[in-house]
This record gives sequence, C-alpha cells and structure tokens, in this order.
Amino acid sequence: MTHNVLVVDDEPKLCDLLASALSQNGITVFTAGNGLHALKVLEAEDIDLVISDWRMPSMDGPQLLAEIKSRFPQLPVIVMTAYSTVKNAVQSMRNGAFDYIAKPFDIDELDITVSKALQFRDILKDNQRMRAELDEHQQIDSLIGDSPTFRRVLQAIDSVRDSNATILLTGESGTGKEMVARAIHKHGNRADKPFVAVNCAAIPEGLLESEMFGHRKGAFTGAVADRVGRFMQADEGTLFLDEIGEMPLALQAKILRALQERVIEPVGDPRERKVDVRVIAATNKNLLDAVANKEFREDLYYRLNVFPIPLPALRERVEDIAPLARHFAHTLGAAAGKRFTGFSAEALQAMASYSWPGNIRELQNCVERATIVASGAVIEEQDLPAYLFASNPGSSGAPIIEGNVPADLDAALAEVEKAYILAALAQSNGVQAAAAQLIGISERSFWYRLKKLGIHVDKIVR
Repeated sequence: MTHNVLVVDDEPKLCDLLASALSQNGITVFTAGNGLHALKVLEAEDIDLVISDWRMPSMDGPQLLAEIKSRFPQLPVIVMTAYSTVKNAVQSMRNGAFDYIAKPFDIDELDITVSKALQFRDILKDNQRMRAELDEHQQIDSLIGDSPTFRRVLQAIDSVRDSNATILLTGESGTGKEMVARAIHKHGNRADKPFVAVNCAAIPEGLLESEMFGHRKGAFTGAVADRVGRFMQADEGTLFLDEIGEMPLALQAKILRALQERVIEPVGDPRERKVDVRVIAATNKNLLDAVANKEFREDLYYRLNVFPIPLPALRERVEDIAPLARHFAHTLGAAAGKRFTGFSAEALQAMASYSWPGNIRELQNCVERATIVASGAVIEEQDLPAYLFASNPGSSGAPIIEGNVPADLDAALAEVEKAYILAALAQSNGVQAAAAQLIGISERSFWYRLKKLGIHVDKIVR
C-alpha cells in the first residue's frame, strides 16, 4: 500500500534527508517549511502521517499538532525535537501525538516509528470502511424487537452506552451478542473511534497474547515485523472480546492488568503503553461455574461483570420473531434482487411454534433459505425448511422411571403446562383472553403455547 507522509521542518536539508530515507520504503513524501504551509498541504493532499519539528517560526510544533487534532483527528503525528526532555515528550503525547523522536535520530529507529504510525493509520481507515459498509447494507446492526424481555436489553444499552464501564454480555449462542456490542459502540460517545472485535476461541493459544497486545520484531520465531495489538487498535474506541470464557488462564492475568491499570506490554517490548479502551466481553458460558471449576479467574470475572446484560433466547421473545423475520426477508431479499411484502399467517405460525435452539442466527438462516425458494412476494409455509415441522423426539409418551423422576424433563413439563392451559380454557369456556388472564400470561404468549402444544381451541368450546 502506498502512503503519503508530510515532513514539516524549517531546515530544508533535514526535509531532504527525511524525504530520501522514507522514499526508499516506497513512501511518497511531501515537505513544508512551517506549520501554516503544512496546513495548506493537508487541505490539498491525502496525507497518512505528519512528522513535525517541535520548534519552528510562525507556527510551532505544538500549535500545528493542536490544529491537526482539531481538523484531522484521525491523522497520526510524530513530533521531532532536539530538546528531548521528558517534559516536551510527555506534553506532545498528552496533546495527541502518536510518538516522538529525538534529534539527532537513528534512521532505523525512524523507520520503526513511521511503520507503526502508518500501520495504525491503515487500521483506522479499514475500520471506517467496514463501518460504512455495514451501514450501507443495513446488516443486523439494528436492534429489532418490542417484547418485554428485549425492551429490558434496550433500556440497559441506553443506560450504559455513554459509560466507560466494562460490559459483560451473556446468553446462548446466536442471541446477537456482537450485534448488541456494536449497537452500544455506534450509539455511544466513542462512535467515531475504532470498534475492534476479537473471537478469543478462534485464535490459537500461542498467538493470542501477540494478537491482543502486539509484539516487537524478532520477539519470537516468525515475528518478522512489529505488530500493533488489538488493544492499541481499539485505543479510544471499543474492544469486543467475544467468547471470553475460552481465554486461557495464563493470559487472563494480563487481560486483568490491562483492564485495571489501562496499560499493556507488547511481546518482546519492556515498555508499557497506555491505552484507553471500553471493553465489552461476551460469553455463552456460565462464568461463575467456570470460576468454581478453576477454569476462569474470579478477579477477572468481577472486573468484567461491572455492567452485565443478559440476552434472552429467541424462544423467550416470541413476539419478536415476526418483525425479525420481516427484517431479514427485506434485507436478504434486496441483496438477491427480490422484493418481499411479508409472510403468510401459516408461515408466521410455524416460525412462532418452533423453539429456535440456534436463536437469531438460526432464524436468519431460515429466512435466507426461504427467500431463495419463494416464488412470490409473500413467503409461504411451504417455503420454510422442513425441520421447522419435524416433531420433537420425546415430546409425548415419555417413559417415567422409578421414583416418578421423568426421563425427559422437557416432555414432562410440557404435559404439566398443557394440563394448566386446558383447565384454564375449560374454566373460561374457551375464551383465550380470559384463560391467559387466569394463568397470568399475555394473550400472545398464550397463543404461542397453544401452537407449541398442539391445542385446538375449537375442541374445547361447547
């Protein structure tokens, strides 16, 4: 990838020296003799990095840095100074400089610092591009549902979105944990900063530390260049740690330190780096059980569990199945060049009666298949996959073992549930609203249970 670097210094010979050194790495170099000239170049050219002197006439390095952070907040700046005091260096970093180098400097040191800054710039550009693509294609970055259980999730998101508190999302696989994490980021006070997602279960254990914290060139076999870790990539933004329950114990202590002290230490680099990230973790495991089994650190659990948000399974929010299905049909159909007006009543009943063990992800896959096979504008019952209609093994006739302990608990509970519903219908003369009120559930939930248990109301009414 070609990069454009702007060198700002009132010494022309130094500008020429830097231009010559950087151009050997395939970098296009622009130069400016002062801060005012530099701002004009920035307005006219697509610059990836600024290397600026600290002391210059007219507009000095600190003033130029302030202008760049105001006008081009994503643009990294490296400050050069012959007055390499700790005070100047610290002040430049506090004011937003990516790094600093001291005059006279070593060319190899310059190359390393420039490489890091350009890598950081590339990450920011990629993140902006991916966020724009997500918005353009309306992926499941919008939260859909109005059931009471899901409204509680939306209220929790609204409460915590502008907070820096660590968030722990829990729930079954497919319940939309990454979707919720993205929504918190997108609607929070870090929306214009990076969102970096890491699947802790998908990265080999030996590479996970380097992936999280980065490494220096030569730190281990295969480390042929410096690497910026995910914590630094997410600096000032949000780091999403998916499947946190799969993280090895050895790395959990370092994650804990990063969360507590907001510092990281790249592999092979003894220097600590300050990071400012909001961490959102997610798991489908019971972390308290993992703590009890010595599989997860107790101190890390409590550090993560500052603001827990449990996500309900789809079977616990039956009211949301229809709007979710319509959303998927609209977006997936549009991608395939089809336009759907909705689902037939029979199709909606079939989807509402199914238990959705794979949750929202399974519903999306189901609708995607239906949009492929459907021939009309309305998705019909026959367009849905056959497994939605297969009877659940053990749903009836479950054997009872000694001591009246059911061999199939779900089937036994279903029979109890069915008995209560039949009794309520008999008492209410088949009026479903009255029967629902008798057993303390909503009419919609009552209707769902009728379908799930195969109860036909017309057989009850006398």
